[in-house]
Amino acid sequence: MMRLDGKTAVVTGAASGIGRATAQGLAEAGAHVLLGDIATDAGEQAAAAIRSEGRGADFLRLDVTNLESIEAFKRETYARRKNVDIVVNVAGWGKIEPFVKNTPEFWRKVIDLNLFGPIAVSRAFLDQMIERGTGKIINVASDAGRVGSLGETVYSGAKGGVIAFTKGLAREAARYNINVNCICPGPTETPLLSAVPEKFQEAFVRVTPFRRLAKPSEIADAVLFFASARADFVTGQVLSVSGGMTMAG
Repeated sequence: MMRLDGKTAVVTGAASGIGRATAQGLAEAGAHVLLGDIATDAGEQAAAAIRSEGRGADFLRLDVTNLESIEAFKRETYARRKNVDIVVNVAGWGKIEPFVKNTPEFWRKVIDLNLFGPIAVSRAFLDQMIERGTGKIINVASDAGRVGSLGETVYSGAKGGVIAFTKGLAREAARYNINVNCICPGPTETPLLSAVPEKFQEAFVRVTPFRRLAKPSEIADAVLFFASARADFVTGQVLSVSGGMTMAG
């Protein structure tokens, strides 16, 4: 079993979907989890559900597109917990729409949520990790960032940026004994995907060798590996959890 007893983890986008499953998985492994999200009610419920199982969790409101919100989240996190050992950047957003129909406002939203957010949140918690000479940062990107996705052109670009950011930061942070890795989910059973027209969902299942969508808990399992001591010598890596949908080199 991969245990995280005594560790503190921050999870963004933790109110639902992959973020919530990740917070749950880290808490089950023994970590105290700080759940960050803009969805206050759902985030409070997610944290309460973890606490009801006798595990440690707090919800703090977080808008990953806003530097002041990130700073306030960091301050409150350190007020509650002495150290942060693990940061998991899950918060993201997308919508299937032809690139030629995108507005510049849409581009900005997609880039802010999917690329700016992980960059800014990672930076917020990096100083203390450098000071302590230890830490794990795990970014949740997407296979769209590895191979492109029809109708998700800017999203693919932002997620590709997360992959490259992960590798660059991994090189820079290795001297401080900080691991930085990236998970690329394929289509996953989340509230975001349920908003996609059914014909697209069926197409996703058709092109996945395992002929089904991922469960959020299956993405969380990959996060748990990267967060654990089992991955202490793994950094700058990109792991697809997509049922074989994309077998990128």
